[in-house]
Amino acid sequence: MNVIKTMMAGNVWRILVSVGDRITAGQEVAILESMKMEIPVESLQSGTVKVIKRAEGDFIDEDEVLIELES
Repeated sequence: MNVIKTMMAGNVWRILVSVGDRITAGQEVAILESMKMEIPVESLQSGTVKVIKRAEGDFIDEDEVLIELES
């Protein structure tokens, strides 16, 4: 399964994609807020957004799945 994981813990400040969106490798898909900084979350692969596992305002841990993709 293709997934997008977070690189650090923080609050999901903004989700930039929706279920069904086609994304490309390197595209920003969300922004985390951690230690008063905004940290972009980028996809490492291309695909279609299947599931968004967290909502804006939710806390997410480091290396946790944020988005699942379909090829």
